[in-house]
Amino acid sequence: MPERNFAEFENGTVTFNLLNPERMSIGAFTPNPNFLALHVNDVAAARATLEERGVAFHGDIFDTGVCHMAFFADPDGNALMLHHGYAPRVPEG
Repeated sequence: MPERNFAEFENGTVTFNLLNPERMSIGAFTPNPNFLALHVNDVAAARATLEERGVAFHGDIFDTGVCHMAFFADPDGNALMLHHGYAPRVPEG
């Protein structure tokens, strides 16, 4: 809804709301420091593609033992992460 300065996107379980805070009179834009995880099938391949297109990543691919992650930011400074879970989480205890 460009005339109302926002857009919403549904993916079935999550609603993403993108808005222009200045035009909605709720403050100035500030980059989101919390990583938004983007699921990919292969973190290394997706990272290589983005690097070929000029995207700079923060550090190496991180392996948690259940997933691979690669951290970067969009041109406005919002924190993003490529993510792929490869094993089920097993609760401790």
